[in-house]
Amino acid sequence: MKRIIVIIALIFAAITATTIFNGCAVPASIASKSGAQLWAENCLRCHNSPPPNDYSDGEWAAIGAHMKLRTNTMTDTEINKVVEFLQSAN
Repeated sequence: MKRIIVIIALIFAAITATTIFNGCAVPASIASKSGAQLWAENCLRCHNSPPPNDYSDGEWAAIGAHMKLRTNTMTDTEINKVVEFLQSAN
């Protein structure tokens, strides 16, 4: 019984250490994608976005922050890439 508890504790410690050390790193799958790719994969699932020149850079930043809260699935890095993509199309 003690052996099982020790094994479970070691597994838990390994998972915790991995999460702590790698938790803040941007995954390669996100880092390698452009804002256009992220927009197509995430935003288009629910709706079409308006033409990029309909909003100013500041308005796109506010929309990005709002959508991050609404979706609760995209990271700050992903949102920033999407916002930069939409701002660059102005």
